[in-house]
Amino acid sequence: MTERQKDRPWLMRTYAGHSTAEASNELYRRNLAKGQTGLSVAFDLPTQTGYDPDHILARGEVGRVGVPVSHLGDMRRLFQDIPLEQMNTSMTINATAMWLLALYQVVAEEQGADATKLQGTTQNDIVKEYLSRGTHVFPPVPSLRLTTDMITYTVNRIPKWNPINICSYHLQEAGATPVQEIAYAMSTAIAVLDAVRDSGQVPEEKFGDVVARISFFVNAGVRFIEEMCKMRAFSRIWDRVTRERYGITNAKQRRFRYGVQVNSLGLTEAQPENNVQRIVLEMLAVTLSKDARARAVQLPAWNEALGLPRPWDQQWSLRIQQVLAHESDLLEYEDIFAGSHVIEAKVDSLVEESLAEIDRIQQMGGAMAAVESGYLKSELVSSHAARRARIEGGEEKIVGVNIYETTEPNPLTSDLDGAIMTVDPANEARVVAALHEWRDNRDEARATEALAALKKAAAGTENMMEATVECAR
Repeated sequence: MTERQKDRPWLMRTYAGHSTAEASNELYRRNLAKGQTGLSVAFDLPTQTGYDPDHILARGEVGRVGVPVSHLGDMRRLFQDIPLEQMNTSMTINATAMWLLALYQVVAEEQGADATKLQGTTQNDIVKEYLSRGTHVFPPVPSLRLTTDMITYTVNRIPKWNPINICSYHLQEAGATPVQEIAYAMSTAIAVLDAVRDSGQVPEEKFGDVVARISFFVNAGVRFIEEMCKMRAFSRIWDRVTRERYGITNAKQRRFRYGVQVNSLGLTEAQPENNVQRIVLEMLAVTLSKDARARAVQLPAWNEALGLPRPWDQQWSLRIQQVLAHESDLLEYEDIFAGSHVIEAKVDSLVEESLAEIDRIQQMGGAMAAVESGYLKSELVSSHAARRARIEGGEEKIVGVNIYETTEPNPLTSDLDGAIMTVDPANEARVVAALHEWRDNRDEARATEALAALKKAAAGTENMMEATVECAR
């Protein structure tokens, strides 16, 4: 079989960002030079929750779990010498997604890029912030307005951008079963699409363009047969919902588009070398089935349960993807599970149970009502508690944790400080000093005027994205 007959590999990323924009930019360029085909930006907690690095609540968190970005200068440095018109960038940002996308757009324009050619994704799923992560800033209804405004803006101005990643990833981390993952993610997507439709900002004839830009961010655990069936079930339900609820007749616009970060919560501190085979099995769940293959994959590093991975560890995870895509024959075949009665039975079961749960949530008034009532959160808590009980009781086995705990000394972690990367404690002070310098030198009159315009837009009903872009500038 010739190379031209093979499917193209999925987009390969590593989730990365730390310390400063400069340090993260260096890491991105090194990863791209190693064959990574897209970027996935990790922001620090202050950036995720809308705090500048000098805010009292940001202390001790600046640059720890991602890169701090406060203003246009930070975003410029983050993507220096990386042509954004040619890049596919995923930004893991939710409550403050509108502001970060505005900064990204302005930097791209400064590079001379055509905004209509920009490709990438903003996570922008506020529902899962209430259910699992907790980095929400605004109440549910105003949060949904921000999401709606971003979607309508990008469909018209940045048409290749995915303005939202409906996230079932974090639901699994919070204890969700496959049925709950599917049902809660689909219910969130329905709430978002209903809000966009009801806003009146998109003509009926263009609503298919909105549906076509909705993407999903999915988790894949180590039970890879079940996980692969989950992806097939996701695809079937999305096709049905978009066709029946929204009348989308174009099959291409109804396609289930998803990216994956495989299960980080399942990685263990005990015998961390076992995480390599866990990561491989989890990757197979989202790549083996051609009819439900991920569009983008990012893998954690083997040592993420211990601390921040080094560039070498991230390279190892990238190479896992590259070996599968370029050395195996996976991409030479049609869907290898077509016609399997075992797979079909499992998929049918997941579809049936998930649709029943989606109907239950719709009867409550939809995802936002189910969040505010506490139903979704309580169900996740119950599922998580049940899983913990299975692990502690030995029913669910984890190698190195509750079985086969005897181990030889690990040469990879014999020097634990050398086995992970650490952020310089002096980093925060440098970031804060740079922020103060930026503030001192900006056009304060223009900044005040732009903020006043944003407040006016927020108090009214007009789309807030234009005013946000002006604030970024």
